[in-house]
Amino acid sequence: MHIYDTINNLHFWIFVAALYFTLVATIAAVVGQHIVRRLIDIFGRASLIIFILASTIFISAVTLGGVGILTMIEKFKSHEYMGFDNLCKYGI
Repeated sequence: MHIYDTINNLHFWIFVAALYFTLVATIAAVVGQHIVRRLIDIFGRASLIIFILASTIFISAVTLGGVGILTMIEKFKSHEYMGFDNLCKYGI
């Protein structure tokens, strides 16, 4: 197998994955829109969209913050470089 064949095969699978994720996202958007529209009809409040959006942002912020803190703790325990230099060594 030549490198050209490997690259073509990789491009094919990237294209297939892109099509798959596009299909899944489209189906999820249509189903989500249908569910939210029914909930608005049931409760009679369009502000439900704001509550859903705020909840999504809050959950993602907590999740990303938690993962970041856990990664930092693991790097601290294993004495890995975390991007901080000694400020005292720099002259003015």
